[in-house]
Amino acid sequence: MANRIHIFGASGSGTTTLGKSVADEMGFRHFDTDDFFWIQTDPPFQTVCERTERQELLQQALEKTDSWVLSGSLCGWGDFAIPMFDLAVFLWIPSNIRMQRLQEREVDRFGPEIETPSDPRYKTHKGFLEWAAAYDTGDSDMRSKAMHEKWISELKTPLIRIEKTDSIENGTNVIIQRIISIDADRPHC
Repeated sequence: MANRIHIFGASGSGTTTLGKSVADEMGFRHFDTDDFFWIQTDPPFQTVCERTERQELLQQALEKTDSWVLSGSLCGWGDFAIPMFDLAVFLWIPSNIRMQRLQEREVDRFGPEIETPSDPRYKTHKGFLEWAAAYDTGDSDMRSKAMHEKWISELKTPLIRIEKTDSIENGTNVIIQRIISIDADRPHC
């Protein structure tokens, strides 16, 4: 069975939401790369976990269960997991929609004062949004569409591209149908 799925894309493209939806529908475990990349802090996303430690934590989590969906980007630091994938899903949405989502998520997560230049988190907040906005135009040295396209070109696993502003339900159905077709194409003893 195709039961190890990786969903990746730009920050704000919906990889986590789609990953949770597919995992719930299939009865799989859901993991998100942010839970390994970042040390849990309050407020969140302040301290990056050391590379070797996050690799070990991710590997342990993935090896503990047979059926999982891993959402988020792991290009470079998590490439050891590539041979585990039964299916990869690249999710892309137009930048203006993605950036609006990120703006709203940031305000929901940190409060409206994050938009105020006098707030001590303002500079970090704006820096994050500028970084995220560069996804479609950035080179392959950063988390960008160019990096993801290069990474995709090296994958040996089946790949689905979802490159539109489809609903989570439609995206979930596309992935589940692909899982079913992969399973149907495998030889059965």
